[in-house]
Amino acid sequence: MKERVITFGTFDVFHVGHLRILERARKFGNYLMVGVSTDALNFSKKGRIPFYNQDERMEIISALSCVDEVFLEESLELKRHYINIYKADVLVMGDDWAGKFDEFKDICSVIYLPRTPSISTTAVIEKIRIP
Repeated sequence: MKERVITFGTFDVFHVGHLRILERARKFGNYLMVGVSTDALNFSKKGRIPFYNQDERMEIISALSCVDEVFLEESLELKRHYINIYKADVLVMGDDWAGKFDEFKDICSVIYLPRTPSISTTAVIEKIRIP
């Protein structure tokens, strides 16, 4: 049976931490689906519009060999809906979300992976910002 893995993220200013977590997520199954946060969702979560718009971020994620399918995530409250509609067997998230999605263990496995140390989109933006 084919294990279907689902994960979610903004993936703005794509960096090696994003790549590593997606590659590791893919190892939990044979098919990786990625929900990319819409611009509106990102603004509601972080108070800023992503540097790259949702279409550009979807294009970047779609181009990765470890990713099989990409869709727009419009609301954090729809996670259960996305897991069901995409028939996911496994939900993989970064460990900064540890425990926050345990409620979905009734419909799929839930795995939290360690993030790549010392890298984040915010850190990358701060590093390249011209004073």
